[in-house]
Amino acid sequence: MVERSGRLGIGIIGAGRVGPVFGAALAGAGHALVGISAVSQASRDRAEAMLPGVPILDIPTIVERSELVILAVPESELPSLVTGIAATGGWQPGQLVLHTAPTLGTTVLAPAQAQGAIPLAVHPAMAFTGTSIDLVRLRESYCAVTAASIVQPIGMALVVEMGAEPVLVEEKDRPAYAEAITIATTFSTAIVGQATGLLAEAGIPNPGRVLGGLVRSAVENALGDAGAGTIDLAQLPENFLEDD
Repeated sequence: MVERSGRLGIGIIGAGRVGPVFGAALAGAGHALVGISAVSQASRDRAEAMLPGVPILDIPTIVERSELVILAVPESELPSLVTGIAATGGWQPGQLVLHTAPTLGTTVLAPAQAQGAIPLAVHPAMAFTGTSIDLVRLRESYCAVTAASIVQPIGMALVVEMGAEPVLVEEKDRPAYAEAITIATTFSTAIVGQATGLLAEAGIPNPGRVLGGLVRSAVENALGDAGAGTIDLAQLPENFLEDD
């Protein structure tokens, strides 16, 4: 079993909607944030709003100073980022490296693991806004955890500390997990957008509020039916199986 001290120095690479929220949640659990990387002005503003006082640093400095590095970057950028850091010998033995991409497991972190780092893949099954609202929503969400069996307790503990519920997902099952997330997100966004648009065209004010209770109750009923095994995904229109 891998043993670590309870308080970690955490560095975050990526100040999109997910990274700062992860950082704020883990800081709330008592961990220390050593820095976050942010390139655009929007990402810098988001980092400063969610993580006041946390320094904005370059990637090599974050990797050098952190016991846990969170890679919260677009999935398409993740392989080159991990490989690029490895090419400079940046990963450290015993360092935890966690990415938040939905489709990928820990194989993408192999270059870091080859230098002694400990890989984790943790993806939250929720739609992020990049604001403090997400800290509340995170407490009602599940996070997919993929890791070697000896490391799974660490990943699960981090999820619990953020207030979420961990669920173990095997490496081979990550694509199916990601597809389920895409279906749910695309379906809800498309249907709600269409329905509120119709109400707006009819001149009904605040269509989102009008439909809010209905949508929430319908989703809760659908989730209850899913638990009973009565939903047939094959009946969904084909376009709901495609990425945005």
